[in-house]
Amino acid sequence: MNSLIRVDTQPGRERALLIACLALLVATCWACLVFRALRIATLDPAMSAPLPLIPQPYRMPELVLVAAMWGAMLSAITLPAATPVILLFAHVNRLAQAVRFPNLGTLAFVLGYLFVWIGFGACATLAQWALHDAGALDTGMAIVNPSACGLALVAAGTYQWTPAKHACLRHCRAPLTFVLTGWRPGLRGALRMGCTHGLYCVGCWGLLMLLLFAAGVTHLGALLGLAALVMLEKLMPAGSVVACVGGLGLVAWGTLLLFP
Repeated sequence: MNSLIRVDTQPGRERALLIACLALLVATCWACLVFRALRIATLDPAMSAPLPLIPQPYRMPELVLVAAMWGAMLSAITLPAATPVILLFAHVNRLAQAVRFPNLGTLAFVLGYLFVWIGFGACATLAQWALHDAGALDTGMAIVNPSACGLALVAAGTYQWTPAKHACLRHCRAPLTFVLTGWRPGLRGALRMGCTHGLYCVGCWGLLMLLLFAAGVTHLGALLGLAALVMLEKLMPAGSVVACVGGLGLVAWGTLLLFP
């Protein structure tokens, strides 16, 4: 009897441990972002002095910090929404006994998912590098040209209505279908499944993440707004409607910037 109880309760313990690990990672990312935002706010008086006409180019340590910042932002925003599919994968992986150590398979899936977003963050880092060295960003790392911000908002809002957006959203909102139809055995298969799911999520929300250049890369309100929008689109029953309504709001906001 004791052995049966132990077998029955073990999956629940591992589920709780997985949720705790994901929550700790997300909390750490948010703590780093809040610390950075508060540090920048503390330095604002020093930044009120006239800026040089030619900004100082990023050096390698600064580029590393920018890349780490993008990695933390993207992980903090997307991991909570990806938790249901991670938990489902972990459960099916244990039942299927696809690998000798199921926890390693789950870790490979999470790493594959994060690898795609880290690659997206690397591209965003390069974009920020180019914009910074061109003098197109202010001290909050927002694009200084309101017309460019307006165009970005209109583009992101329009994309919310496209078939590509809704195809990716349907995939992200159907984790059971993805896990069962796209199953790949072994650690390599788990890594590949994580990358595949990450690619769909980038197709769904990647353009929205680039709106941080319009609001300010370190703007906590924009980060929280994006995280809420991603969660609503992913988890609410009417997620596709939320995407369309959000798209209308972005287009309206962008239009106001273009035609004040």
